[in-house]
Amino acid sequence: MMEQRIIISQDLRKELALAISACEHDRIFILTDVLTRRHCWPLINGFPTLKDAEVIEIHASDANKNLESLSQVWKALGENGATRHSLLINLGGGMVTDLGGFAASTFKRGINFINIPTTLLAMVDASVGGKTGINFNGLKNEIGVFNDSRFVMLDTRFLRTLDEENLLSGYAEMIKHGLISDHRRWADLLQFDITGREGMSDGHSNRSVDWEGLQGMVAESVSVKERIVEQDPHEKGIRKALNLGHTFGHAFESLSLRRAALKTDDQQPQKPILHGFAVAYGLVCELYLSAVKTGFPTEKLRQTVSFIHEHYGRFYFTCDDYDAIIRLMLHDKKNRAGVINFTLLADVGNIRIDQTASTDEIRNALDFYREGE
Repeated sequence: MMEQRIIISQDLRKELALAISACEHDRIFILTDVLTRRHCWPLINGFPTLKDAEVIEIHASDANKNLESLSQVWKALGENGATRHSLLINLGGGMVTDLGGFAASTFKRGINFINIPTTLLAMVDASVGGKTGINFNGLKNEIGVFNDSRFVMLDTRFLRTLDEENLLSGYAEMIKHGLISDHRRWADLLQFDITGREGMSDGHSNRSVDWEGLQGMVAESVSVKERIVEQDPHEKGIRKALNLGHTFGHAFESLSLRRAALKTDDQQPQKPILHGFAVAYGLVCELYLSAVKTGFPTEKLRQTVSFIHEHYGRFYFTCDDYDAIIRLMLHDKKNRAGVINFTLLADVGNIRIDQTASTDEIRNALDFYREGE
């Protein structure tokens, strides 16, 4: 597997042309979703290197990261003359880079692909590290493979197209990276005004974001993940640190997807929570377990939980949902022999992988989430 190159872009037109020239390709295909095509495709569709590219468009949202969308991409590639020497460029958020990476990894046993993430979540998480896949059978990322894109092109100009909710979604993964790295990063993240609410006057909450400062923080966040992935590409050891917040988080996300799929004649279906929001909610529970089981400082727990509650609100569930949440956690890919596996912290940057918790401890964490400050 070739090494993935991550480009913090200063001139995307030039850098993308160089990346494409470094990849074998007889034809270029661009995968995007309906929203990204509307808001982000115009930023690059005039690039000379893309003038003959074939665009494949799929529906937006993680609810469409499924076998049907994957089949649509395979079919479009086949019907438009893609060969094993073609190149797929994934332009979009984490749903597009996950699904597009899996499509490229499996079409004709694998073709080259480049990720151009357009959301903060995709920039700092989904597009980096080689995890690809789809949701299946009501479970998050149930089917997939490890396979790096040849290049990841990070251009924070795309972030200006995002609403506050999607900025926050990506920022949750950055908070996780701060927690598993060092105190300075963690503290800086809790102090940064990611919503741009300070001084807001016209109702557009992302207009006063310090974009230059955010770009530097994105680069740092990506470097945290890149360093860990280089040590452990296939998640046998330290890469499990990146799962902090995800054992509970994926269960919350899967529960919200199931709720969204329940349609009745007299009730509007619920909107699924974004992945980063689920991770933020999962961090609350797993930092609680960290305080109880591995000695994570309670003041740092309080500061982090306070930031999450203030910016992310709460995911609604009752004690009647506990059994369903625990059953979903039992499906987590990190588990062994039916035992739920957690990544916990003894302190910021002091990582404890392969931790377990009893059912009572998990229920206590869910209680803390519902009843905490």
